[in-house]
Amino acid sequence: MATRSDSPVKLLANLAAFQAGWFACVLGGSGVGLLVAAMILTLHLAWLARPGEWRWLAGFAALGLVVDGGLTLAGGFDFADGTPLLGGLPPWLWLLWPLFATLIHHSLAWLWQSPWLAVLGGATSGPLSYYAGARLAGVELAPWLLPAEALAWALICLVLSRRLGSPLALTRPAR
Repeated sequence: MATRSDSPVKLLANLAAFQAGWFACVLGGSGVGLLVAAMILTLHLAWLARPGEWRWLAGFAALGLVVDGGLTLAGGFDFADGTPLLGGLPPWLWLLWPLFATLIHHSLAWLWQSPWLAVLGGATSGPLSYYAGARLAGVELAPWLLPAEALAWALICLVLSRRLGSPLALTRPAR
């Protein structure tokens, strides 16, 4: 959850950094995405992250390999720029997962208080992000991919809401 030290400036910087990272990954590809994401993640950990928050970033990096890697292996993505690396994923797509994790305890902390809103947000925003990213990056999506992403992100956001949504989450340390 957002901590008392999360000023509006820090929350806006958190959101802007994520969006800059998203564009760098989608439009710049793996090389630019890696450079920008590394800078954003480093600054996040140094400036905004709570103690132990690096575990969330690492956990979402692993989750991205499982979810998007599995969907890639199932034929959900067709990458025009050659053979992807990480579990069938190009690094630029994988990097979006730890970038998203930078929002969980900060800019999106308010969302976890309402499970239905978290599920709705995940089910709509997740697939819209994939659709926009695919259009900008020249990636072809299988017809079934966006509904699968909607389900995946709805479940991810439900779990986050259940885990972080209680009033006690404001005082619990990050794990």
